Amino acid sequence: MKKNKGIMYIVMSAFCFAVMNVFVKLSGDIPSMQKSFFRNLVALVFAYFIIRKSMEGFHFKKENLPFLLIRSACGTVGILCNFYAVDHLMLSDASMLSKLSPFFAIIFSLFFLKEKASLFQWLAIIIAFLGSLFIIKPSFANPSLIPSLIGVAGAMGAGAAYTTVRYLGTKGERGPLIVFFFSTFSCLAVAPFVLFNFHPMTGLQLTYLLLAGLAAAGGQFAITAAYTYAPAKELSVYDYSQILFSAIFGFLLFNQIPDQYSFIGYFIIFGISLIMFIRQNKNKQLA
Repeated sequence: MKKNKGIMYIVMSAFCFAVMNVFVKLSGDIPSMQKSFFRNLVALVFAYFIIRKSMEGFHFKKENLPFLLIRSACGTVGILCNFYAVDHLMLSDASMLSKLSPFFAIIFSLFFLKEKASLFQWLAIIIAFLGSLFIIKPSFANPSLIPSLIGVAGAMGAGAAYTTVRYLGTKGERGPLIVFFFSTFSCLAVAPFVLFNFHPMTGLQLTYLLLAGLAAAGGQFAITAAYTYAPAKELSVYDYSQILFSAIFGFLLFNQIPDQYSFIGYFIIFGISLIMFIRQNKNKQLA
C-alpha cells in the first residue's frame, strides 16, 4: 500500500535528519553556508551514482524545470535557516520549529497543487503557529528570538520545497533526479560564499560534516520517496518522530532539557497535528 510505504519512509527520514542535526551541531563554529555545502555535496555524489547505476540518465521533463528550480531554491533556504537554528537553539526546539513545514506545505499546496484547505485545516495552521510562540518566546529580551524566527523561515522554505516534490512526483519526475538537481543547485548557490569566506576545519570537524551529509542523503532520499507515495497531509504526523529522536540525542549528548514553555509548544503543535491526522483518516473512511 502506497500510504504505508510513505509512512515507513517519513519515519526513516525523521531519524536521518535528527542524526544530521547532531553532527551539524557537533561540527562547531563553522558558517552555515559551509556546513550546507558539505551536507549537499555528499547527497549530490550519492544521487549521481544512483542515477548512473539506474542507466536512466540525467534528463528531466522541460515543463518541470520551473518547479525543480523552486524546489531547489526553497530547499536551500530551508537548510541554511535550519542549520543556523540548530547551532543557536536546543536540538528539540530547532527540530520542532522545522516541523511547522507540513503546515506551510498545506498553504503552498493551495498555490502549487490547487489543493484547497478546509476550514479545519486553516484553524489547525493558526493553532500550530500559536503553539510555536511558546517555543519562540517573542521578546527582545530573549537572545534566542532571532534564531527561532530563522528556524520558522527554514520551515517555510522546507514546506514549499516538499510541496513541489509532491508536484514533481505526480508529474513522473524521479526521486534521485530531484535530489541530484537540488543538491547541485544548492552547492553552486553557496560555493561563492564558501570560497571567499572559508573557515579552516579540523579533521574531526570535516568528519562530522561528512557524516552529516551522509545522514542528510539518507533523509533526503527517504523524504523524497515519502512525498511521492502520499500527500503531505497524510504523512505529517509521522514526521514528528524527529522531535523524539532529537530530544533523546539532545539530552544524551548535550545535556539539553527544554523549559516548560517549549513543552507546551510541543504539546500544542503535535496535538493539533494528531487531531488533524485522525480527522483526515476518519473522513477518508467515510468517503
